[in-house]
Amino acid sequence: MSETNLCPRLAKAMDLIGKRWTGLILYQLLDGPQRFNEIESALPVSGRLLSERLKELEKEGLVERKVYSEVPVRVEYSLTEKGRALEGAIHNIESWATNWL
Repeated sequence: MSETNLCPRLAKAMDLIGKRWTGLILYQLLDGPQRFNEIESALPVSGRLLSERLKELEKEGLVERKVYSEVPVRVEYSLTEKGRALEGAIHNIESWATNWL
């Protein structure tokens, strides 16, 4: 069997955005900053898993978490420039899915 030389950056990108719910979380955030409960109510995902994915995306620099010092505290999530750069790819996948699935 021949060995394949995969691009390590492509492999990392696919691992990151290929995780369950990650692509849909990014898609949801394309609409602009949202609170946790807004994202959670838009997607059929548990709060625990959503929290985990948002932390991963924040760690990778795709999502920014902004805390407002209000009472009660308000937290919003939004795409960073790096995250917003995926918009074209996300829309291309959406278009492909519309045509082929």
